[in-house]
Amino acid sequence: MSVDNNTFVALGLFAALICVPPCSAQDDAAVGQPSDAYLEWTEKQGVNIGKMMRASGRVGGWLDTRILSTEHSYNYKLRATWLTPEVIRATARLAQIRSWLSVEETRALVAEAEAAGDTVIMVEIDPREGSGVVPRDWLALLRPKGAQKTSTLLTGSKGTSVARLRKLKGLAGVMPRDYDYDVFWVVFSLVSGSGETLFPSSAREVELIVRIRGKEGRVHWPIPESIRERSRAAAARLQDGSAFFPP
Repeated sequence: MSVDNNTFVALGLFAALICVPPCSAQDDAAVGQPSDAYLEWTEKQGVNIGKMMRASGRVGGWLDTRILSTEHSYNYKLRATWLTPEVIRATARLAQIRSWLSVEETRALVAEAEAAGDTVIMVEIDPREGSGVVPRDWLALLRPKGAQKTSTLLTGSKGTSVARLRKLKGLAGVMPRDYDYDVFWVVFSLVSGSGETLFPSSAREVELIVRIRGKEGRVHWPIPESIRERSRAAAARLQDGSAFFPP
C-alpha cells in the first residue's frame, strides 16, 4: 500500500499525541497561544514534534541522466523542514535539555527564531554527481497545494535565502546535520500578492516547490493552525502599514 507524505505526517502526529505525554503541550503550541508548556516536553517528545514537519523529495526525475556535460548535477535530493512555531519550540526545548539552558535563555531562542520572518523553511539540497554544487540561482516557492500555475503570482510566496539564520539555534531543527546536503534557511511571507493571507480557509495543505536549472521538486505538509494565525497577523500588519520584511 502506498502512503503519501501527508498521510505519513498525519500518522506521525497521531502517534506522537497518543504515545508521548503530555498531549496538552502540543495542543497549546498548535493554537498559537503564548504558553510555556513546551518547557515541560521530554526529549523524545521534542524530537517527534520536530520530525513531523520534515519532508523529503527530489528535484528532477529518477531517470534524469547526464548526457553532454559533467558541469551540472542531473538531479538533486531534496529535504525540507518547515520551522513552524511547534518545531521552533521543540528545537529550543532540546537545546535547553542538552545545553542546560535557563528558562529565560530558552524563551530567548524562541523569540529570536520567530522574529526571523513570517515563516522559515530549512531547505537541504544534495546534488547527484556532476559538479556537486548547488547553483546560486535556485528558487523556492511556497503556496497552497494544487494552486493553478496561472495564479502563482497571486497565491505563492517566493522565498529569500538568508544566510545569517544558520546562526540561530532556534532554527536548527531537531535532527543532526547531514553533511551530504547543503543547507539553506529560506524566509517566506505569509501574505499573498493581493494582501490577503497566503492560505485561504479552503486550503488544507501547503507545497514547497524548489526549482534548480529548470527542474522542479515538491514536498508538502498539512497547514497547522499556528501558521494560519501567523498568516492572519501578517496580513493585519500589512494593512496597518507595519508589514515585516526579513533583514
